Amino acid sequence: MRPQKRVFQRKRICRFCTDKDLATGVDYKDVKVLRNFVTERGKIIPRRIFGTCATHQRQICEAVKRARHIALLPYSGNTPR
Repeated sequence: MRPQKRVFQRKRICRFCTDKDLATGVDYKDVKVLRNFVTERGKIIPRRIFGTCATHQRQICEAVKRARHIALLPYSGNTPR
């Protein structure tokens, strides 16, 4: 048996906890920020991939859902079939 290589992964830090401009919280009207947390297919990126903390991830999910409801963000991606 070969020994397995260890892959070093940097600890992801929450963008909202570190950046003082975004420290006020997540706003559903700020579509530029919310687009970073949504894939091109329209799915919300999970926190284990993006590295946000649990409280801010909950705020992101609520903000994305509110922005979708009032048509600031699409429910699905822009890929027509």
